[in-house]
Amino acid sequence: MALITSEVDLAEAFRGRKILITGHTGFKGGWLSLWLRRLGASVVGLSLPPSIPSFYLATGLGDVIDGHEGDIRSAADVARAIGGQDFDLVIHLAAQAVVRASFENPVDTYATNVVGTAIVLDAARRMKSLKGVIVVTSDKCYENREWVWGYRENDPMGGRDPYSSSKGCAELVAAAYRSSFFNDPNGPQLVSVRAGNVIGGGDWGADRLVPDLVRSVEGGSPARLRNPSSIRPWQHVFEPLRGYMMLAAHLLHGRTRFAGGWNFGPDQEATVNVGTLADMVVAQWGDTPPRYIVEPQVNAPVESTILRLDSTKARTELGWKPVLRLRDTVATTVAWYRKHREDPRNIRSFSEHQIEQYAAAWKQEVEHEARPLPLRDIGDWKDAS
Repeated sequence: MALITSEVDLAEAFRGRKILITGHTGFKGGWLSLWLRRLGASVVGLSLPPSIPSFYLATGLGDVIDGHEGDIRSAADVARAIGGQDFDLVIHLAAQAVVRASFENPVDTYATNVVGTAIVLDAARRMKSLKGVIVVTSDKCYENREWVWGYRENDPMGGRDPYSSSKGCAELVAAAYRSSFFNDPNGPQLVSVRAGNVIGGGDWGADRLVPDLVRSVEGGSPARLRNPSSIRPWQHVFEPLRGYMMLAAHLLHGRTRFAGGWNFGPDQEATVNVGTLADMVVAQWGDTPPRYIVEPQVNAPVESTILRLDSTKARTELGWKPVLRLRDTVATTVAWYRKHREDPRNIRSFSEHQIEQYAAAWKQEVEHEARPLPLRDIGDWKDAS
């Protein structure tokens, strides 16, 4: 089995491939679309209209990929967006991704995350050139027992709130389609992936820590931390996206043993509570930093207090492990938002520069078989264009 050890390997796998990404206007979908385009893939997107602001609009991604508006809850919308096209790979990211929103609209959350997943998979299984499907869910898909150790891929699915439950259900849908329609060892394979809390430039999602802190700089009102002691596995968006692409490269090469579920989580040093992460963002920002206040809400929906992922499978079988330490993750994230405020017209090239720097750090990790030194000149992240 050939390992995927660099961007060169990814480019070899993706160059000239046609890839459908659902949720391409979202935070993770936007970064993934930009990265795949860098690797030479032809990207077609299917998503609801982008939010304002968004990474998709900030970087002008609509000018360089073939984006289509549509709702994955509608089979007609999905068919219209596909338009009879065939694809080598489908990466399904579209979702209702906000925990608190799932309490306000639980039916819509299940319709999007469960029924929408089934509709996308049903369209995918009819594609003649398909080599693989990747379904992106969440670390919250597991039945949460507030364990201090990480959840493994063979732990049961579950969820005490609509969002977590919907992600567990999406995993069950993916597993059913895998065993029923993607079970031919000579045919396309289906993978599901689960990541921890991702941060990075260009995320303006509601009720998310870093976007709330960024809004406190732009709007003047402090961010409100509901649960500062809740522990989460924080990682830069590049980390799980690299894992997804490594799996995709194997699927494109016909390596069927990679079908199944995969966790992509950070090292222990990056699993910290919300308050610690907020303090790191404030300290990294410099002049006019974000502000926050702790404001527990009365009768607020109950959220998990601790979440950890065990990524042993990805480390041993895929050769994936985190590249960035938490302080570098925060520095990279803050640098993107500062660049966007200072020079928004060049934010796409700056985003590509951050991908390039991350790829170099990955290469260094592999070549030296050790974690690279922390970035010594954070100005490199801030000033390059």
